[in-house]
Amino acid sequence: MLKKTLVAIVATSALLSAGAALADKPGAGWITIEKAIETAKTKAGYIEIYKIEADNDGYWEGEGRKSDGIVYEFRIDGASGNVLRDQKD
Repeated sequence: MLKKTLVAIVATSALLSAGAALADKPGAGWITIEKAIETAKTKAGYIEIYKIEADNDGYWEGEGRKSDGIVYEFRIDGASGNVLRDQKD
């Protein structure tokens, strides 16, 4: 029983680490993640950011809450820093 449990844990760890290795990464010349968060807050009115990640399509994608208490999704151009999308989740 212990051997099966150990094998399951090792297999799960291998799958999770492989997924992390395949995650999208910011491209060359992109604004930093900190700048993208600042842009979401100052230009789009977010008061709290829950999630933000790089996307292979050339933008930062995330979600957060605005002062109305509603959760919104946003996209910020990775190179220019312009807000491309801002809509309710």
